[in-house]
Amino acid sequence: MSASGKASKGLVITFWIFTALFCVEMLFTAYFELMMLPQAAQAFTRLGFSANAFRIELSWAKVAGVAALLWPMARGQRGLISTLKEWAYAGFAINLISALIAHLSISDRPLALVPSATTSVLWAFSYFSWRRLQTQPMAD
Repeated sequence: MSASGKASKGLVITFWIFTALFCVEMLFTAYFELMMLPQAAQAFTRLGFSANAFRIELSWAKVAGVAALLWPMARGQRGLISTLKEWAYAGFAINLISALIAHLSISDRPLALVPSATTSVLWAFSYFSWRRLQTQPMAD
């Protein structure tokens, strides 16, 4: 934190870099799951999930979660928006952990874990930098 009591530029930049990368990855997977129907359906079926309803629900939840993470915080809305962001982060954490478990449960090749593991690292940097920013006073 700087002498003025506001968040450091470095923390803000770190947050936005990792959040942007994380959101791009989540939107890419949602797009793949919604638009690349045969391949996405096969991937879900191979992991033991429903090829239709669950895939669509999960994809739209990712889009909604990204919207929540990117929604700007305004004065007077910090509590509500903060709560929505917290739920989005929680949902993404459950999604990423579940993806890793699904791949491990079918004894998938180690390389199949890389996308979920990498995205989990992006999630962690985004979430923990966001939590640090939450402890800082809002700029006017």
